[in-house]
Amino acid sequence: MFIDDAEPRPQRGDLVARLAREDLDLYSVEECEQRIAELESEIERVRTAMKGKTARKSAADALFNFGS
Repeated sequence: MFIDDAEPRPQRGDLVARLAREDLDLYSVEECEQRIAELESEIERVRTAMKGKTARKSAADALFNFGS
């Protein structure tokens, strides 16, 4: 896979912002339902990542916090 360094890297959250601006009038009800299902799946993926980060932070805090 070739990565062109001349192309700017997308900003964090840029895709979410683009989704929020998309015209939903172009979608059918079925397409809207599919979109919701995909977004709910992404929300669950983010929540799982957050739980992992929280657990790692708690473990690090417990390891490096010597009872202070």
